[in-house]
Amino acid sequence: MANDEVILLDFWPSMFGMRLRIALAEKEVKYESKEEDLRNKSPLLLQMNPVHKKIPVLIHNGKPICESIIAVEYIDEVWKDKAPLLPTDPYERAQARFWADYIDKKFFDSGRKIWTTKGEEQEAAKKDFIECLKVLEGALGEKPFFGGDNLGFVDVALIGFYSWFFAYETYGNFSTEAECPKFVTWAKRCMQRDSVAKSLPDQHKVLEFVQTLRKKYGIE
Repeated sequence: MANDEVILLDFWPSMFGMRLRIALAEKEVKYESKEEDLRNKSPLLLQMNPVHKKIPVLIHNGKPICESIIAVEYIDEVWKDKAPLLPTDPYERAQARFWADYIDKKFFDSGRKIWTTKGEEQEAAKKDFIECLKVLEGALGEKPFFGGDNLGFVDVALIGFYSWFFAYETYGNFSTEAECPKFVTWAKRCMQRDSVAKSLPDQHKVLEFVQTLRKKYGIE
């Protein structure tokens, strides 16, 4: 597919956009990245994702694929000759989809509440977040990656959140390494891969972004 036109509508701190960046890097697919201003969304974004009007959007030969997990699966199916992300076994594929869904439904929300709330609500969010981490540690087991010996679908779905951990820890006043050391070992292992290291922003830069948001929303 040498003549494919691949465009990614993205926003640098988005852990959902990071999923697509990593998947495309793993597959060694060349693409054009277009950074979106979410306060002033481009006509292209509104045209390509008229339902949700959100990033990331993968545009492949003029056709949009929306929702990050769906787009990662699409990338895996279209560029299937290199670095498979989803297992071939139907049961294992279903399990991988289950954990990706868990990350989106449980993990994202509890992480967001750590920096958007205060007091008892924040304490509850922090407890939820750490419980989610421990559940994910259990799913990882003794494997190097969720995908086994290689980076897989769940790893790609989850690792982008790691760039936000410094912000979570700063506002939640906790240490992920102290609470969930196995999770941090896994994250550092992922970060040794170029596809991941080059797709994730610096944690301090994300913290500065969160500080700006907290001031904007009147949380500070």
